[in-house]
Amino acid sequence: MSTETHDCRHLLADLSLYLDGEASATVCAEIEQHLQDCENCRVMVDTLRKTVYLYRHLERPSLPEHLRQQLFKKLDLSELI
Repeated sequence: MSTETHDCRHLLADLSLYLDGEASATVCAEIEQHLQDCENCRVMVDTLRKTVYLYRHLERPSLPEHLRQQLFKKLDLSELI
């Protein structure tokens, strides 16, 4: 396994904490250093950061009840109806 691949996989382990602002200063510094050197991870982190932002800030669309029930049934989530 190349060093870059190892560093990228190591980054993924702490990524959620990093994006939520809950990672230690040491972990943040390590991730930020890696992002300076790895364009693929930079793109991934930027995309994930935007996705999280949109999830938290956009209004959730409403789903008609009959469609909600059909969806839950297909997903075998009927106990949540």
